[in-house]
Amino acid sequence: MTDENDFEALLREHYQSERDTAQPRHEPGARVKGRIIQVGSEQVFVDLGGKAEAVMDIANFKDDDGNITATVGDSVEAVISGVDPENGSLILGSQHGRHLHGTAELEDAYRQGTPVEGQITGAIKGGLEVQVAGHRAFCPASQVDIRFVEDLATLVGQRHSFRITKYEGGRRLNLVVSRRALLEEEQRAKAAEIQAKLEPGAVLQGTVTALKDYGAFVDLGGGIEGMVHISELAFGHVKHPEEILSVGQQIEAAVLRIEQTNNPKRPQKIALSIRALAKDPWTDALERFPSGARATGKVTRLQPFGAFVELAPGLEGMIHISELGADRRINHPEEVLSSGQQVEAVVLQVDPQRRRIALSLNPDAAPIEPHPATREPAKPSGADEGLGTLGELLKAQMEEGRRGR
Repeated sequence: MTDENDFEALLREHYQSERDTAQPRHEPGARVKGRIIQVGSEQVFVDLGGKAEAVMDIANFKDDDGNITATVGDSVEAVISGVDPENGSLILGSQHGRHLHGTAELEDAYRQGTPVEGQITGAIKGGLEVQVAGHRAFCPASQVDIRFVEDLATLVGQRHSFRITKYEGGRRLNLVVSRRALLEEEQRAKAAEIQAKLEPGAVLQGTVTALKDYGAFVDLGGGIEGMVHISELAFGHVKHPEEILSVGQQIEAAVLRIEQTNNPKRPQKIALSIRALAKDPWTDALERFPSGARATGKVTRLQPFGAFVELAPGLEGMIHISELGADRRINHPEEVLSSGQQVEAVVLQVDPQRRRIALSLNPDAAPIEPHPATREPAKPSGADEGLGTLGELLKAQMEEGRRGR
């Protein structure tokens, strides 16, 4: 990595290049034309062309009421009245700007670590040129941001806060600044705030940073990242996270669990859920799809024992193979249905506790009596032993219902 001495050499090289290309007519008493590139609180900065810049006291741009009339981009014609002895800048117009302010303040900011405001005025070799209180400073590329910035030129013209990491006085101040130092401090403070809230059940806001086949990564702030598994995105079936999320989207998610790792770069694995914050569609399934009602849905998959149909997001019913052909025998559901097909079926039974809905394509099918589980507390695990698969369970229920007709 390039050290500060290299940065200083690069900056001197840049300044020497400017002096070598400066026009000789830029001397006290010469009339020059330029364009305003920055309006400060005390000075106006003017680009004279040929990498030459000058300053004018802000008083030269105030009307009788004290309003500032200068704006960036305005043309200026003035006489060079002198050269500032501290930094070599050309001074235009009246002598109000003869002694630039801010040198002592900059030194204090350096010693105390106080942030300073600066405007990025150029992308040069190894980093950025920044104007700070009328003085040029150098920000190394590695100190521009926490993340790598591929094209530094995209930042030219922006104003940011910086920390002065090197200060050397003299005719021309030697300033090296860092924006990354401040961003890292903000990140640490934010991380501490998030960590204080981080526990299972907590609801946090975040930004989607990446979408994968298996889920979505979410920036919770302060460099802390969590993941929403595809099964925790919604109650309904989701083929890919991009169906409901996009990179950059702001979301709310609940913390499911936190696992510690041995990776110092990512010490925690945080499992999140968006689904946990949504209403469970099974809470009112009985009211929405009463037994005997007709319901429309989409066939989601076919199995040898029947077809599954999505009636609403998160609500899926099953048509047993015996309920597919009315009076004719069906060997496989694909003989009468296909995946993605819209069908209208009769609701035979809704069992919210077991999250099961029995359907039939037979328009004259009679509803099945409610399963005892809908009237009594759910039996312990293994109480239904011997009934086998979901298809076998529904078949047994339907046969029981037919015997009772």
